[in-house]
Amino acid sequence: MPDKKSSARVTIARNIRLPDAAKATLYRRAPELGPKVLFFSGGTALRGLSETLIEYTANSIHLITPFDSGGSSAVLRRHFAMPAVGDLRNRIMALADRSITGNPAVFELFAYRLPKDASQEELVKRLHRMIAGEDPLVRRVPDPMRKIIRTHLRFFEQRRPESFDLRGASIGNCILTGGYFNYNRMLDPVIYLFMKLVEARGVVRPVVNADLHLACELENGRVVIGQHRMTGKEAAPIDAPITRMWLTQTLDDPTPTTVRIREKTEVLIRQADVICYPFGSFYSSLLANLLPQGVGDAVAANTCPKVYIPNLGHDPEQYGMTVAGQVARLLETLEAGCAKPCQRQDLLRFVLVDAAHGAYENALDLAAIRRLGVEVLDVPLAREDDPSQADSRKVAELLVSLA
Repeated sequence: MPDKKSSARVTIARNIRLPDAAKATLYRRAPELGPKVLFFSGGTALRGLSETLIEYTANSIHLITPFDSGGSSAVLRRHFAMPAVGDLRNRIMALADRSITGNPAVFELFAYRLPKDASQEELVKRLHRMIAGEDPLVRRVPDPMRKIIRTHLRFFEQRRPESFDLRGASIGNCILTGGYFNYNRMLDPVIYLFMKLVEARGVVRPVVNADLHLACELENGRVVIGQHRMTGKEAAPIDAPITRMWLTQTLDDPTPTTVRIREKTEVLIRQADVICYPFGSFYSSLLANLLPQGVGDAVAANTCPKVYIPNLGHDPEQYGMTVAGQVARLLETLEAGCAKPCQRQDLLRFVLVDAAHGAYENALDLAAIRRLGVEVLDVPLAREDDPSQADSRKVAELLVSLA
C-alpha cells in the first residue's frame, strides 16, 4: 500500500503594503473569494463597516455579544429568559445582499418598531394582522420568506405573556424570538435561516447561546450590573474607570459565573484569516466577547494577523483610558482566558491608529503602545468629515490587505 502523505505547517514572513490597492481591487471584483475577517463585536458601531465590507468579502465572521440588557432586548430577555437578539438582527441586515428581490421589504419589516403611542389592544390587533399576512409590511415580503416570518411571529405570540408591553417593540426581534422557541431555545438555526433568506454575505453567531449579563467594578469600588448601565446611553455615564468585568446569571446578583464557547465557535476563530478587535463600546461590545472560556486559546491557536482598531473618538466606557491602556486591558482579558501559555503576539500583533487625523480623547503615546509588545501601524483611518469616526472603506481595505 502507498504511504500516506503527511502535511506540514510552515510560517512564511512577507512584506505587504497597507492598504494594498491591487488586493482590494481583486477582492472587490470577486468578493466570494474574499478573506475570513473575524470580528468580536456588538451594538451598531460596525454597521457601516459591515455594509461596506460585503463589497470585498462574502466570508467575514461576526461573533456578537448576547449580553445586551437595554432597549427592546431588555424587555424580551426579562419575559423570556433568553440571550439578546437585537445586535444579531442588526448585523444580519447589515450583511444582507440588498440587490436580492424582496430584501428591501424584509429590511423594512425587520427594522420596524410598533408605535409607542398606541394602546396595547391596538398593537395586539396589529400583531395578529401580521401573523395572518394581512398587514402591508408583511404582505410585501415574497414567499417563502413571508410564510416563515408569519410562523415565527405566531410562535412569539403564543408565548407572549399578557404583561408584555408591545409599545416600541422591534418586529425583527420578535421574529427572531419566535424562531428561538421554534428551534427549542437555540439561536443558531433561526440565525442561519434568516441569513440564507436575505443572502447575508458572511457568518453571524452569538459568541455563546447563554442568558447571562455583564457586571463590572469601578475604581471607586462601585459595582455596576447590566450592559445598559455601562454604556452611558440609558443611564448616566460611569463616573470612574472600570477596573474589571465579569459575567453574572442575573441583573440582581453580582456573583461571577462562567460559560464556555461551543466547539463550532472555536473552529470559526481558528479558521479566520484575520482577527479584528474593532472600535465600538470597549467593554460591553469588545471585551464582553472575550470573557467566555475558550476564546483566548482559540485566538492563540490561530497564526493569522490579529489587529486592534481603537475608537477614534469618545467612548463613555473608556473613562480615563489612553489607547495604550486599552491595549493593555485587551491583552489582560485575552490572557486571562487562556488555559495554555502563549506569547502576546499570539493574541494581538497590530494596533491601527491614525495619529494625524483621529480625534482620540487622550494623547496618543505610540511608544507606550509598542512597549506592550505589539506593532503600531499608523495609517489613514478617520473620516474626512468626522475625525471621531472611522472611514468604513479605509478600514475594509486595510483589513482585507492583511489577509
